[in-house]
Amino acid sequence: MERAVGALADDTAKLQVAAVDCATHKPRGLEFLFELERLVLRRGLGSGADAMPIDDIVGRHGAKARADIIIDFASNELHNAISEGRRVLTPLYNGAAGEDAILAAVVAGDLPEIEILDSQSGGIVAAGHPSAEDAAGLSGALDAVMARTVTLLARVLANDTCSHAGATATCVPRGQGSPAPYVLSGLASAVARRIYKLCCYGPHWRVGWRHVDDGGVWDRDDLSGPAWNVVPDPQIRFYADPFPITWEGRAFVFVEELDHRVGKGIISAIEFGENGPAGPARPALEENWHLSYPFLIEHGGSLWMIPESIGNREVAIYKCVGFPDRWERFATLLSDIRLSDATITRHNGLYYLFGTLWDGAGGYSDTLAIYYSTDLFGPWQPHAANPVLVDRSSARPAGNLVMRNGRLWRPAQDCSAGYGSGLALAEIVDLTPSSFRQVVRKTLKPDRFWPGRKLHTLNRAGRLEVIDGSRIQPKLTALASAWTH
Repeated sequence: MERAVGALADDTAKLQVAAVDCATHKPRGLEFLFELERLVLRRGLGSGADAMPIDDIVGRHGAKARADIIIDFASNELHNAISEGRRVLTPLYNGAAGEDAILAAVVAGDLPEIEILDSQSGGIVAAGHPSAEDAAGLSGALDAVMARTVTLLARVLANDTCSHAGATATCVPRGQGSPAPYVLSGLASAVARRIYKLCCYGPHWRVGWRHVDDGGVWDRDDLSGPAWNVVPDPQIRFYADPFPITWEGRAFVFVEELDHRVGKGIISAIEFGENGPAGPARPALEENWHLSYPFLIEHGGSLWMIPESIGNREVAIYKCVGFPDRWERFATLLSDIRLSDATITRHNGLYYLFGTLWDGAGGYSDTLAIYYSTDLFGPWQPHAANPVLVDRSSARPAGNLVMRNGRLWRPAQDCSAGYGSGLALAEIVDLTPSSFRQVVRKTLKPDRFWPGRKLHTLNRAGRLEVIDGSRIQPKLTALASAWTH
C-alpha cells in the first residue's frame, strides 16, 4: 500500500487513503510464513508484501475533501457504500476483486491476470499479466502482482484530466485455504536452486546459427529447416543476445559475453564465414556497468550500437569508428530510466524505440514502453499510452523488427514460464505516437530442432540466421576447461 500511495500521488492529484472494515481475516499463519520467506528466500530483506500499520498511512493521507475518483483495493461489493455516484476503479484478479483473489490465484499455481474495472464506463479500461522472474515465494508473488496493479492504475489515471482528490480503500484478505503447502514447496525449490547454483553456472546461454536461403523462422513459424549449429564458448563464459551484421565486406555476430566469475557483461564480436565462426570472440565494447543486447543500426553511412545499459539508468548510442572493435560513445537517447533491450525501427516516417521498462518493483520483463522521434538521435518522446503493454508473454524485445509482405512484425520474449523461456512472433497491427496494438501469431519453445532450456533472441543478416538459448553448465567442467586453456 505504501508503494501504491507513492506511485499514484503526484502534484496534480491529491491522494487520500480510507481503511474499510471488510469483516475478513488473513489465512492462519500467513505472517509466520512471510517471515520464514524473508529469512530463507530474501536473507532478511523486506518486500512490498510486508504488513504495514494501516493507521500510519491513513494518518498521513486521511480524507480531507470529497474524492472524485476512488481506487477500491478491497472489493467491488463496496461500490454502493463508498462511491456515492463517483467514479470507482477496481483492480480485478482473474475476474475477482480483493487481495484474497491474488492469494487464491498464486496458491493455485500462477500469477493472476490483472484488470482495472471502471464504474464510469462499466468496462475494463486496462489489463495485463505480470511476470514472476524476481518473485521469491508467496510474498514475492503478491508483491509482483501489486506492483503491476499500480502500473496499470497509474496509466489509467495519467489519461484523466481530473485534478481533485483521489482515494483508495483497502482491507485484509478473506479466508483462504492454507498457503503453507505453497510456501513450503517454494522454500524447497529455493534450496534446490541454491544447490544447483553451487554446482552449475546458470543460466549458461549459447548462440545458435545457420545459413538459410528462404525466410527462415519467420516463414516456417518454427525452428525446422537447416540444422542449427552452436557457437563454441569457453564454458566459463557464455554468449547471448546475438546481432549479426555485414559491414565493410565482413560478417560479424555481436553478442553479450559474460564471465560467470565476474558477473558483468561486455559486448564482443565473432567473425563469420561460410563455414561459421572464423575466429574467437573479440571484445568490442566494455563499460564500468553491465552491457548486453547489442542492437545495431545503420544510419547516415555509419554503423551504430545501442547496448542495454540498465545498470547505468540510460539508453546510450555508440558510433563505430573502427569495425568491429572500436566504438565511441556518441549521445544519450534516454536518461534516468531503466529500459531493457532498446530496439529501434523506422515506420511511417518516424523512429520508434521499443524497450522493457522497470520501475524497481515486480517483474522486469512484462512492461513494454515505446518512444518516438523524427531523428535517430532524438529528442525522443514517450508514447501517449505508455506503458503500451503489460504482458509477460510478449512485452520484452527479442531482436530486430522485420517487414513481411508489407506488415511490421516484432519478435518478443515469452516469459510466462520464466525469463527467456520462449519466443513470440507478433504482428504489429497499429503503431502511431498515440496508439499501439500487436497480435501474437505464434509462440516458439525449445524443441527437437533446438534442444535446451530457453529461447529468447531471433535475428538475421543476409543468409545468416541466429538464435540463442541456454544449457546446464557444471562448474567443475567449466573450470577444468578454463585451466587447460
